[in-house]
Amino acid sequence: MNDSSPDRPAPVLDVWCELQCPDCRGALDDLRALRARYGDRLELRLRHFPLEKHKHSFAAAQAAEEAAEQGQGWPYVEAVLARVEELDRQGEPFLVEAARELGLDAEEFDTALIDGRHILIVDADQAEGKAIGVTGTPTYVIDGVLLDGGKSQEGLRERVEEIADRLLADQD
Repeated sequence: MNDSSPDRPAPVLDVWCELQCPDCRGALDDLRALRARYGDRLELRLRHFPLEKHKHSFAAAQAAEEAAEQGQGWPYVEAVLARVEELDRQGEPFLVEAARELGLDAEEFDTALIDGRHILIVDADQAEGKAIGVTGTPTYVIDGVLLDGGKSQEGLRERVEEIADRLLADQD
């Protein structure tokens, strides 16, 4: 008997990331490949883990939340990660400019960074990450398995695919 239903939620891959992290930029190719392979059968969920050594990472996480609210979360994340050096140099003005370049409401970004409306989400993600053992970025969590990409990303996409394939097969 096939009890798989279209209502069953897709497996979730939590991607613990910070937008000032060169290693997270390196992970973009893997994330694109996973999206291409699975489409909406695998939910990629951005989780924030700003690191203290990157002084603009907390603001960048808030900006990513604003981008998501405006319907452009992943495109914004990719745009910022592609230009980590500019974020290093320019800080918050770069975050607002990146939003403008994507056609987002840049004034709203500026306001969101000033009023801190997304701080609780970022804080909650960071606290949860620490609680489950995230120590650096990128780190992936799928089906309770924590895969640390901060040291090396070698073989991580394959490991995520193994787990995702198993989870999807179990649904059939």
